[in-house]
Amino acid sequence: MIIALLALQLGSLIAPAYACGCGAMVPDRNQHIGVDRETSAVRWDGRTEEIVMRFTVRGTAERAAWIMPVPGRADVRLGDADLFDELEQLTRPEHEDRHYFWPRAKDWPFAGGSSDGAGAAPPRAGAVGVVGRERLGPFDVARLTATDPKALGDWLEGNGFELSDGLTAGLRPYVEQKWEYVAVRLAPDAEGSTLGGELDPLHISFASERLIYPMRLSRLAKTPQSLGLYVLAEHRMEPRGDIGGRAPEVTFAGAIEPEGAVAELTGGDKRVYLTAIDQSFPSPKRIDGDHELTAATADTPYREVIHHDRLLTVGGGIPVWFLTVAGVLVAATGTALTVRVRRRRRPAALSAS
Repeated sequence: MIIALLALQLGSLIAPAYACGCGAMVPDRNQHIGVDRETSAVRWDGRTEEIVMRFTVRGTAERAAWIMPVPGRADVRLGDADLFDELEQLTRPEHEDRHYFWPRAKDWPFAGGSSDGAGAAPPRAGAVGVVGRERLGPFDVARLTATDPKALGDWLEGNGFELSDGLTAGLRPYVEQKWEYVAVRLAPDAEGSTLGGELDPLHISFASERLIYPMRLSRLAKTPQSLGLYVLAEHRMEPRGDIGGRAPEVTFAGAIEPEGAVAELTGGDKRVYLTAIDQSFPSPKRIDGDHELTAATADTPYREVIHHDRLLTVGGGIPVWFLTVAGVLVAATGTALTVRVRRRRRPAALSAS
């Protein structure tokens, strides 16, 4: 039960980063790491959940640890980076022209600019069990069990990292629910270099009868958080509540025919429903739980439409309003001339009689 896609703010997070959306990022002692963006996509078929996530990081850390709680035994492998480009294309907004008749401030004769305008864009107590460990690209991945947050902290310290008091407390609800952890050590390929740029995506899968996105650790963040979820499931999915943030917003919903990396993630299903959800958390300390996503009452499709306001023109850019006004003036002038001519001819006709 967990994870979809998280867009962690595009701004700064340079500091010892103890909160990172769905997990916790812990740098080495006396070093700093910032997560410019975390992007995740989830596939859930009612029995198994698969998450592909990708980090874009910067900072002075030569290595760091990322910890994610999971409700059961997880398998971890490298993911396909093309997945995110494909999902972005599938959910991109439509662009439509919206024409107006009368000129506006940016149009001639009020301004000399173009009329082309765009709209708004269970181990023993206290122990940590290592159920698996492997090297995947730049990642040293350990799958752990623990019944005590302090024991998990001790394990990390033994590997050169340390937990904050707040993070230790934040992990306690997951320990009480007997969740497990995926602990990932990030290290650059070249010795002596620092972590930076876009890291290879990770693919995590585990058994799940519910779709839960763990957000509790994000309450430790010191800056506003931004959440984005790509959910691939049988139906349109929606969060049960706002868990302390602004109301979640569906930015795309619709049935798709998967291809490429998306088809690989969905297991070759010919049809799947894709829901994209955005949510912001201006005050992360108000986050009071994890997201649980359930099927919506109806599979109502939705796609954002961006309108481009354009002046109505014909014939290579001639404004219709100009032709209309000119036509009215010509007609009025013609009528006035006709009346004037008739008035001049009438007296002559009378005198002749």
